[in-house]
Amino acid sequence: MTLKTIALNNLRRRKARMAFLVIGLLVGIATVVTLVSLTEALTMETEHKLDQYGANILITPRSDDLSISYGGITVGDVAMQYEPIREQDLPLIRTIPERRNIAAVAPKVLGAVTVNEQRVVLMGVDREVEFHLKRWWVVDGRAPASDDELVAGSEVAAALGLKMGDIVPINGRSFTLTGILQPTGSQDDRMLITSLVPAQELLGKQGQISLIEVAALCADCPVEEIVEQIAEVLPYTRVIALQQVVASRMHALDQFRLLSLSVAGVVVFIGALVVFVTMMGSVNERTREIGIFRALGFRRGHVVGLILMEAFVVSLIAGILGYLSGIGLTKALLPFLATEHPHFDLSLLLMGGSILLAVVVGALASLYPALHASRMDPTEALRAL
Repeated sequence: MTLKTIALNNLRRRKARMAFLVIGLLVGIATVVTLVSLTEALTMETEHKLDQYGANILITPRSDDLSISYGGITVGDVAMQYEPIREQDLPLIRTIPERRNIAAVAPKVLGAVTVNEQRVVLMGVDREVEFHLKRWWVVDGRAPASDDELVAGSEVAAALGLKMGDIVPINGRSFTLTGILQPTGSQDDRMLITSLVPAQELLGKQGQISLIEVAALCADCPVEEIVEQIAEVLPYTRVIALQQVVASRMHALDQFRLLSLSVAGVVVFIGALVVFVTMMGSVNERTREIGIFRALGFRRGHVVGLILMEAFVVSLIAGILGYLSGIGLTKALLPFLATEHPHFDLSLLLMGGSILLAVVVGALASLYPALHASRMDPTEALRAL
């Protein structure tokens, strides 16, 4: 009869104690799996929301403000602007080492034009990228679908008396107004928005870009590194990270992750304590049995192996059931916590890690009881017979 057979037979005889051990570890593992899965799901939810929020890196032409003074008196400031951003350099942004974390690159060209004898700002954009990036834009009508269409901000539309379907003449070229932006509370309310190429032609800025917005925001995106890398490939520009967008959302996620780890640690510790107390009780109850094994020639290593074998079987079952329970609980809770993007991916790493954690915790919690059992004097069992 092998140690494995003896261990399995003992667990079958003590089903209630085995079930208690499994439940003790199962709760801990299920808690860990649930909290880790929820944290990952909420991270994806946050990333999804931040991607919808828009750009968090701004690229503009480099400029310096020089203060002119004479005799201790400041005469004024002179802004010295260097060369504009070259459109041909846009692909360089996609060559940086952290390019996988760049969700969108939105170039813009801006300038003043005359419409109905009024000076207004015209903004040329990459239509597909811009309207995907600015998820908060609500257009009454539709977005431009061709180079001879445009949309107007709410304020400029009111000032010019524009309505959908109007023909808007700009510097000798006619555009059809396909939509009007609902008020955003930003400078977008005061702009006419059309495609990049016709705007460049009307403003005399062919091949030039006024500014670039980059959406490079996700849970693990190193924004500062991305800024440095973009500055290296576009050294003549000024690259700014809008860190406030990152901090306000990622801080809450970090706090939740810290709380999750703390709670998971406490629950796993309680599970280990349950295993320790239960195994110690089991060893004390089996004094006679263990003493007989020792009297029959079992070495101390055999006794330790027997106890640890039982702990391994129990921990393995608890790890598998704990993982399945944690996944089920995650699926039940996720729709209430991640309302916009309730999704998480099943991870083989998490499954293997949870089972390994259960086995390690079970083994460590059972090690002292196993050593205690191995030190029993076989004469005690003989006296009890």
